[in-house]
Amino acid sequence: MENDETPGRPAPRQVRLDHRKVRVLAHPLRMRLLGALRVKGPATATTLAALLGTNTGATSYHLRQLAEVGLVVEDPDLASGRQRWWRSAHDVTNWEPTDFDDDPDARAAIEWIEGEQVRLLVEHAERWFAEQHDWSPAWRDALGMGDIFMTIPPSRLEALKADLWQLLERYRNESDPAEPDAAPVQVFLAAYPLIQEMR
Repeated sequence: MENDETPGRPAPRQVRLDHRKVRVLAHPLRMRLLGALRVKGPATATTLAALLGTNTGATSYHLRQLAEVGLVVEDPDLASGRQRWWRSAHDVTNWEPTDFDDDPDARAAIEWIEGEQVRLLVEHAERWFAEQHDWSPAWRDALGMGDIFMTIPPSRLEALKADLWQLLERYRNESDPAEPDAAPVQVFLAAYPLIQEMR
């Protein structure tokens, strides 16, 4: 994945999942902890427990598991007394499904992570459907999803994904959070084969 760097804004920190990292990350609470730290910024185990509806003991344990493989780190600049502050060590997680073809356990872990991403998309969509009429017409028209059908070889699909990632990163890097009516959004990118019955 390439990055368009914007002057004054650092390039996103990236990590490529290896066999050890993927096994640790394939856990519901760990995925949510890492996501929360990436979206909300540094936090304590107590803050994360309240945010995610769990207990501090569980968040502390799973943060240490993530730290052992370098996915989160302590933030000593924010530490005060016995409070440990944690932050995500990276902004972007990369992998290819074939990275784990030689390891059945790691392959099962990445398949679980990919399934969790789909479950997250469904959850987000259902929440949006429930509250969309509380949003302005401009936002209701801007948000949502669509699809397109095409017949394409894998090399061209890879090129398309790379182009789309560059476009998404450019818009992210050029965005100004202080702009009036700006709000955080999550954009999903997915490509799947057409189901057999429709081919």
